Order: sequence, then structure tokens, then C-alpha cells
Amino acid sequence: MSSAFNLPAYMERIRLPARATVDHHGLAAVQRAHRLAIPFENLDVPLGRGIDISSDAVFGKLVVGGRGGYCFEQNRLFLDALEALGFEARPLLARVWLNGGGVPPKTHTLSLVSFGGQEWIADPGFGGSYTPPMPLVEGAEAEAPDGAKFRLTRDAEHGWMLLRDGHGATTDGRGGGEGFQPQYSFTTDLVWPADLEVSNRWTSTAPDTRFTTLKVVSIVLPHGFATLTDRQYRRRAGEEENAGLIEDPRVYRMRLSMMFGIDLSKEEVAALGLF
Repeated sequence: MSSAFNLPAYMERIRLPARATVDHHGLAAVQRAHRLAIPFENLDVPLGRGIDISSDAVFGKLVVGGRGGYCFEQNRLFLDALEALGFEARPLLARVWLNGGGVPPKTHTLSLVSFGGQEWIADPGFGGSYTPPMPLVEGAEAEAPDGAKFRLTRDAEHGWMLLRDGHGATTDGRGGGEGFQPQYSFTTDLVWPADLEVSNRWTSTAPDTRFTTLKVVSIVLPHGFATLTDRQYRRRAGEEENAGLIEDPRVYRMRLSMMFGIDLSKEEVAALGLF
């Protein structure tokens, strides 16, 4: 961290009333509160602002500015918060297997957290669905509040594979299907700041990536998930589900604010080029 982390401001942003304990209960509480409060979004990419993943920039945007961010921003903030809370944690890089095709590049980051002699993965920055923290153990399983089940397995070629089995409406439209489906793979190799910078730069600037061709927003609900991909909106809460195509920029702007907590001006919405 380039300056002292303002833990009280972060706790207020994620609406967590008490300091988390340094154990799996505390880790789960912080990650859950983080993802309920801070939306996943890439809107600064189409707005031409670039993605700065320095600690100060991320804190200024996601905490002070009340915006969201994508995985490299979310997990930078999360790692800084974990350090301030007394956890031992470091970043990992992952390959997301939701887009089809061949072996995907390392365009995702998550966190490896250690306490009590055990390693856990934690990830408030995956925009496709919500995965609870999981012990890094072959066959480990977890269930999200939306009912989806997750499993960790060893992969001969790619290290670890995270699998998901759950309702497709509690995703961003990818990674569904019958039974456990691959979400992302990762290794526990040491990741340096330069590695994150390169992956972030490619993800946010390379032609034809998900984040340079689509406007993507999602947020976790207490028992569900909501997404906005370009003008396509979908929300599932418990057994209630609704979806539709947004035809009016005023409705898009209102939806961004009321459902996802992202406040853009009329000019910024126009600059997204969706209407």
C-alpha cells in the first residue's frame, strides 16, 4: 500500500459494523459484505479513463468515489483491507474458462489468504457469480447464499480448477449448464506487481476482450444476483426472476443507480454508446 489504509472508511463502505476476526468466519464476513456493497463494473474502460490498480487510485474510486470496479481493482482493495485487518494474503492470477475457445489468458486475479496453518482462496472480484471463500484443499466444497455449489479440484495442466453448479440466472450469463462447470483455473505461483499490471493492461486495452467490447455490471444480492451486460438486464432474488432489454438511456441510468449503486451523469451514459 502506498499510503496508510483507511480501514474505518472501508468498513463503512461495505457496511460491516464490527472489525472482522482473523479466521475463516472473519474472511467470509468481509468478502460477503464487500461484494454486497461494491458492484463489479468495467465502465471506465469504454469511457476512456483506463484502469489504475494502484492502492490509492482503487481506494479513491471504490471507497471515496462510491464506484465499482473489475477484478484487478476489487482484489487490490480487498488485499489492502485484509492486510489492515491482520490477515496474511497475496494475489494469484487465473484463467477464466467461461468464454469458450482454447486456453484462456490470465485475465483474472483472486487472493490467497493464510491463517491457522491453512490456505484459503477468497475473491470479491469475480463478476460472473459469487464464490464464498474456500480452503485450498482437493475436493473442498462450498455453497453460496444463492444456492450455487462450488468445488475445488486439482488440474493436471492448470493447477487448480474452480467448478460451479448452480442456477444460470445467478451468473452473468456464462458458466451455466448441467452439473459442475469450470469457472477459472489458477496456480499458487508468486505473482508480482508487474504481473498484475501487465494482465490488467491487456484485459482493459486489447481489442476483442470482454471488457473492451462490452459494458459489464453485476452485484450480489442477499439471496441472488443482478447483472447488466450492455442493455440486457437480469435479476434473480430467491425464486423471483426478471429480465429485459433496456431501450431508454434514462432507464439505464436509473437502473445503474438504484440496483447497482453506480451514479453516472447523462453525458457519461451517452458516452457509453449503448443508445
